[in-house]
Amino acid sequence: MTKGRTVATAMIGATALLLSLMQAADAAQCGSSPAGFEAWKREFSEEARAKGIGQTAISALMQAHYASATIAADRGQRSFSLSLDQFLAKRGATTIVARGRSLKQSQAALFASIQQRYGVPPGPLIAIWGMETGFGSQRGNQNMLSSIATLAYDCRRPEFFTDQLYAALKLIDRGALSGATRGSMHGEVGQTQFMPKNILAYGTGNLDVAANALNSTANFLKAHGWRAGAGYQPGEPNFAAIEAWNAAGVYQKAIALMGRQIDEGGGASAAR
Repeated sequence: MTKGRTVATAMIGATALLLSLMQAADAAQCGSSPAGFEAWKREFSEEARAKGIGQTAISALMQAHYASATIAADRGQRSFSLSLDQFLAKRGATTIVARGRSLKQSQAALFASIQQRYGVPPGPLIAIWGMETGFGSQRGNQNMLSSIATLAYDCRRPEFFTDQLYAALKLIDRGALSGATRGSMHGEVGQTQFMPKNILAYGTGNLDVAANALNSTANFLKAHGWRAGAGYQPGEPNFAAIEAWNAAGVYQKAIALMGRQIDEGGGASAAR
């Protein structure tokens, strides 16, 4: 390489670095306490407006509050460090399997239509439904937008939750969600607990309606490689789709186990 090219390449690299630093400086800065949240919201709102987010969503964001309970929950997720047996006991697997088998029978037509469309059998869908919200009975009572905005502001995982916040704002602009939507601690909503980005990508209607949520969950699994008729236990082809649903290994194994027990019969203490 010639000296001239070396200098030119160095200048291009320096310019790129400078632009990157300028963009970082322009971005709303994360924080680790409520003190900077209001200023962050103002900065983020200007960034969002420049990216095409409408006034309805911007107004909703400006009403969001710092969710201290969400921060506490985010710092204290201990159940995922339990053994599989401990996790199953803590999450009430015996009840989920028993009720799941009953729901599989009472809503057979719904699950047949889902399986025909997406290739996903009832067991893992019902296991996710039971694990996430107790079949819709525990969908959370936190303000969805406040939870996600707080986590986007928090310095622990701002990139991930900034993407979720933009998705939430788009959904609010579309009227699919509102600034008053309630959900779980991390902003999950609906019967099977979808984050906003997944609602945009895989959602089919109002996710507070069980049929919509179950169809959406099957849509997610199919999009992540689910193959009709293939197994979904660890090491089998469809287990990767369950891994995509939740990153915690003990959760993945629990869903696979309970799903099999629902599909094949037997209690939560059945042979693995």
